[in-house]
Amino acid sequence: MKYVLLTLISAMLLSVSWPTYGVPFFIFFALVPLLMMEHGISKFSGYKRKSWAVFGLSYLCFVIWNVVTTGWLYGSKNPDGSHSLMAVLFPVLVNSLLYALMFQCYHWYKNAQGTYWGLGFLIAIWMSFEKFHMSWELTWPWLNLGNVFSDYPKLIQWYDTLGATGGSFWILLTNVFIFYTLRTWEAGRKRKELIKNSSVIATLIAVPMTISIVKYNNFNEKPSGQVNVLLLQPDLDPYAEKYSKDSLTIEQDLLSLAEKNSTTKIDYYIAPETALPGRGSISETGFEKSLLLNNLKDFLSKHPGSVFATGISSHRLYFDQTSLPKEAYQVNNGVWVSSYNTAVQLAPDQKVQVYHKGKLVPGVEIFPYMSVLKPVLGDAMLNLGGTVASLGIDKERMAFSNPYNKGKLAPIICYESIYGEFVTDYVKKGANFLGIMTNDSWWGVTEGHKQLLSYAKLRAIETRREIARAANSGISAHINAKGEIEADTFYGDQTALFAKINLYDTMTFYTRAGDLLSRFSIFALGFLLFYFLIEKFRNRTKKI
Repeated sequence: MKYVLLTLISAMLLSVSWPTYGVPFFIFFALVPLLMMEHGISKFSGYKRKSWAVFGLSYLCFVIWNVVTTGWLYGSKNPDGSHSLMAVLFPVLVNSLLYALMFQCYHWYKNAQGTYWGLGFLIAIWMSFEKFHMSWELTWPWLNLGNVFSDYPKLIQWYDTLGATGGSFWILLTNVFIFYTLRTWEAGRKRKELIKNSSVIATLIAVPMTISIVKYNNFNEKPSGQVNVLLLQPDLDPYAEKYSKDSLTIEQDLLSLAEKNSTTKIDYYIAPETALPGRGSISETGFEKSLLLNNLKDFLSKHPGSVFATGISSHRLYFDQTSLPKEAYQVNNGVWVSSYNTAVQLAPDQKVQVYHKGKLVPGVEIFPYMSVLKPVLGDAMLNLGGTVASLGIDKERMAFSNPYNKGKLAPIICYESIYGEFVTDYVKKGANFLGIMTNDSWWGVTEGHKQLLSYAKLRAIETRREIARAANSGISAHINAKGEIEADTFYGDQTALFAKINLYDTMTFYTRAGDLLSRFSIFALGFLLFYFLIEKFRNRTKKI
């Protein structure tokens, strides 16, 4: 019963730490009860199958954490309008399983190499797992530990140096040292040692926060320019209106919203992810002849010096099977199509600038590991509200240049805004402000859209770029380079938000170096595994 209680305490502490309703300071010792559970079972319990006990309890902890923090996924709906149980069950159960397997590896390594080596292994494997979880086709970094302080930007200004992955390292190191302190106290009851270790813990927590507050108060980066941006929030029901309304009507409503709020000179009009065309998509070979896109250019001709950036659904047809991209699927005899979640920027008499979303939502925009799983699952994912195909992607980021001013927009599309190092690639391409085009209306009035907005603050700090965020139903926002929301909208309003966006050109250390601590951790993990194998080989040789 004691071990179950410790597990539940860790689950509770992890859950109540999370944005956008939690208190993040609990995260510094949230893993300690879980570590105590593992140590107690390994060293003092009479269980016959100790590894199974550790695995089962850790899985319980991670399931509770996932349910509490991402249970809002249940707000997504099936094609028949019912809530999608699979949309929450699959990510919760699988993600929890991955965390439990990682913790199980720590348990095995610690029992083989001892507590202190094991604690180093835990930091290395957790950091490596978070990096892996941002890279594979089942990517889901929503619960990466460094995200936990996204609502407290004043305390994490140092993320411009080490990023949110640096935050994960900070949290793991603190948890491990608190557990180490408890273990040394239990073993020796030495008061002097306890005071010394407690001082180290206080320093570990306080120093990064102090540095952050100093950086916050002394932030004096000079902008290279400023642009006026109008963020459009059409509040189009993604399940009903989007697919029942005529595309021209949807566009006209969007332009009416833009016109009504153009009370001053606008440099950028920014609309949300897949704001057009509604049902269907726009052919990329016909961009210059598209009625919808030319209507936007006609609107811009009445607003000289303005550009229009928006998300669209687009496609490209292929008639030659020998040159098909891997995501293309057949629609008719001799006809294949690739579909894209796309951002475009338009200006009169200018070629359309195009970017295809590079980080796709698993099960919705991409069929993970299709060649392996599709023969097994068939159309099961489609029946559960998912996809049996995958969208095409751009392998490189880009920045949309502006013919009228210094603005260079990073066309970040929705889910991409969770990925720190990924977003820095836009800045390396010259982006001097970040434009997030998102439609997070799929989950309704839940924590989902709030958390996604909150994570955007991390990207502002990491890159020191201001953010113009256009969301379909909200929350649209202007976020400054310190990660603070300057202005935002209410969820569910059909409205527009005007923002004066400062342009910045300097690159942060994090932008240049990326997830440096993650790469060091992967190297450390390899070293620890290699060391373990060498030791095992040497011991076996001695016995012979």
